[in-house]
Amino acid sequence: MSWLAKQGRWLSYSVGMVITETTHSHVLKIPAPAWTPAIETDGEIRDGAWVAELTGDVLTGWPKGMRLIIRKERPHPGAQLRITDADGMRITCFATNTPHRPIAELELRHRLRARAEDRIRAARATGLRNLPLHHTAQNKVWVEIVQIALDLLA
Repeated sequence: MSWLAKQGRWLSYSVGMVITETTHSHVLKIPAPAWTPAIETDGEIRDGAWVAELTGDVLTGWPKGMRLIIRKERPHPGAQLRITDADGMRITCFATNTPHRPIAELELRHRLRARAEDRIRAARATGLRNLPLHHTAQNKVWVEIVQIALDLLA
């Protein structure tokens, strides 16, 4: 994180984080009015999802300008809750150095990036990790087959 913080004037980032016991205890203390509704790409409110920013003691020792954004959301049907979830809500967090932007906007940016990374991971697992054939024409067919598989998975 320190290296990322030093790049702050050139690099804006958001990094998903593990929720530690300390972070979890602070999340449980966030008052209801501090939670802001999360948003969708069209600007509409995301049903069952809220965001808040942790400040103060929890950020002691963190690089200057670091922000810790927390999201709580009703889990989808069938999802297993984790030990770090609270009151039946899935809790996730990420750190960012992006200043002066609303937390709901930052959370949307982070969530959309996670979806892209999930699709990249699925593409690699489905066959795009390498091109197994010897000729370009054969590998073009391979890529088409993998894309059909990815469409079916989606």
